[in-house]
Amino acid sequence: MNTPSNKKTHKDHGSLWIILVAAIALEAISCTMYFTSRAATRHEAEQRAKTELRRAELEIDVHAIEMETAAKTLALLTERHIHEPDSIFAATRLAVSTLRANTSMAVAFIPNYFPKQGTFFEACSSRFSEDSIYTRQIGSAAHDYTQMEWWQNGFVHDSCWWCEPYLDDSGSKTMVVSCSCPVHDKNGKVVAVVCIDMSLDELKNLSEYLQVYPNSYYTIRSSTGVEIVPAPDTVAGRKYNIFEEEIDATGWHIEIIIPDDELFRDLNHIGRIIGLLMLLGLAMLILIVWYAGRNTKRLVESTARNQSIENELNIARKIQMAMLPTRFPPFPDYPNINAYGEVIPAKEVGGDLFDFYIREDRLFFCVGDVSGKGVPASIVMAMTRSIFRSFTSYLNDPAQIVAQMNDSLSGENNEQSMFVTLFLGVLDLYTGELKYCNAGHNAPIIMAKGESLPCMPNLPLGVLAGYEYEEQVAKMEVGDTLFLYTDGLTEAENSTQELFGEERMMEKLKAKSEGTKDKSPRELIETMQRAVADFVGEAEQSDDLTMFAILLLDKQPRAKSQVTSDNGHFSLVMRNDIQQIPTLAEWIETLELPQELNMPINLALEEAVSNVMLYAYPGKSGQVLVECEMKRNKGQAIFTITDSGVPFDPTQQEDPDVTQSAEERPIGGLGIFLVRQIMDDIQYERKNGKNILTLVKSLNH
Repeated sequence: MNTPSNKKTHKDHGSLWIILVAAIALEAISCTMYFTSRAATRHEAEQRAKTELRRAELEIDVHAIEMETAAKTLALLTERHIHEPDSIFAATRLAVSTLRANTSMAVAFIPNYFPKQGTFFEACSSRFSEDSIYTRQIGSAAHDYTQMEWWQNGFVHDSCWWCEPYLDDSGSKTMVVSCSCPVHDKNGKVVAVVCIDMSLDELKNLSEYLQVYPNSYYTIRSSTGVEIVPAPDTVAGRKYNIFEEEIDATGWHIEIIIPDDELFRDLNHIGRIIGLLMLLGLAMLILIVWYAGRNTKRLVESTARNQSIENELNIARKIQMAMLPTRFPPFPDYPNINAYGEVIPAKEVGGDLFDFYIREDRLFFCVGDVSGKGVPASIVMAMTRSIFRSFTSYLNDPAQIVAQMNDSLSGENNEQSMFVTLFLGVLDLYTGELKYCNAGHNAPIIMAKGESLPCMPNLPLGVLAGYEYEEQVAKMEVGDTLFLYTDGLTEAENSTQELFGEERMMEKLKAKSEGTKDKSPRELIETMQRAVADFVGEAEQSDDLTMFAILLLDKQPRAKSQVTSDNGHFSLVMRNDIQQIPTLAEWIETLELPQELNMPINLALEEAVSNVMLYAYPGKSGQVLVECEMKRNKGQAIFTITDSGVPFDPTQQEDPDVTQSAEERPIGGLGIFLVRQIMDDIQYERKNGKNILTLVKSLNH
């Protein structure tokens, strides 16, 4: 017979067993939760690491593509001036100035190609800071570049090729990897190799900037396994996670190495919190664990998927937006022109782009739309913008620029078979003349006429290499606005799948053109944005929308040469703006000098005028007057350069010792030395508060 005490004992034992079973169940549930969360967290962390690794690969890929484009551009410039060593120096200097990074570029010719320059001739320009470019000839017996891997690559590979890391003791003066590109003569023979250096320090700094976890790091190896960015020493006993990706442009391999404890730091912290909660109350913990066990795994997996997609979209969007112009109004020095543009991305990352800038008083601009979606389209967009900037840096013909861009995006460079519709224009700010080439894009609208600009049916970029594009010409008058857009405007859909359409677009543009409100490009774009938003309503945006507008407020007065019939006198007035220098070449063409004298005289005048622009007016604006008096009866051309800046006599500078090596010779002095070598006489005087530099050149040699 059971006594009350025995009943209580049995009851206590039962309670203890219930608590013990509940505790065991709770512990089992907690452990299940912990390890399930650990697996989900590992999956999420791996996806994040892979996404960040792709971001790093894209950053390096874009940088490498930019450098390869610069190398190809320099090769083209060299082939144009293959027999003019002085022009090759200028070409290397121009190519280096277009790059964002501090680097060196060189053109090395086969031995004895220029006998007067010696056995070895390597024209090199190096930029060590934003405003310092150092140009010189570094080829010598001591620096026999023909033994370098990058030189030999130029004769083996008919395109850009990256060599193994080495110490460049003549150009960049640091550890580098070099991209080489062959240079052909008119017979197709390789006679020189272009070399562009990428500093290993720059790659190391980039990898440190891209660090995703504390104590994680990147390593980069060449295609043969040579370390470019070496891995630091690991800690004994510490576990690491390694993820690898190949860099398309160079064939290198990039790895991200993450310590295991960094990967699970947050999860370990959560485990300690769960342990404390278990001590606060068994009943509450059982309820929480039961609820969390049912939903946590599903929630973590869903979060991991969403986070991975979101990270990839954010990376692509940042790359895209970083390539677009952001400064408006864009041209403080050109009040006669106003422009504004904006890209409104859809939920998926696309490839819309627009870009513009002014060179030699011409506005170069483009609007484009890459086929496809996602990160691949964003990469093609970045490449398109980069090669637009590259080819427009020295070409003025829209059809030729578009043809070069098409060849760069076709064939082996377009394995994904993506194409780009593009409208490219060149607007002369003096005359209002608009030269343009349309590659399968929507025709822009001339607001004043209320009609589309006539456009020929050229193929989009990337479809067919070698396609011959046709150029067209139009005229923009003062007050005209050119409106450019992508098909995201006309194909915007509302909730009933009705399209915004060209007819509705033209109605809105006409109403804006006839209205009394501000007619600035920004106001025009914002008006069209509101019109599309009102039409679409709550419907989801189906495609990227890009709009860009250019307003010609006035025509820029051209600084023309003043020609008189008395004794053949010519003059050119220039601002102290280094971007005015290309005007000299156009002015010299009007002098009708012997053809062989045009280039050396242009080079001498550029050196002298650049010197005035850089030093005569410190911190303020001013003018430079260049005059030419043709004394054909004496066989002479007399040039005078006049400014009202600070006194400076360049003829007092001593000639540099050109027998010294480039490393021993002090920086500077080569400009006035070059002027002395080209001109027959050079004189300076300070008169009536003005600097007057006189240069005399005989027309008979």
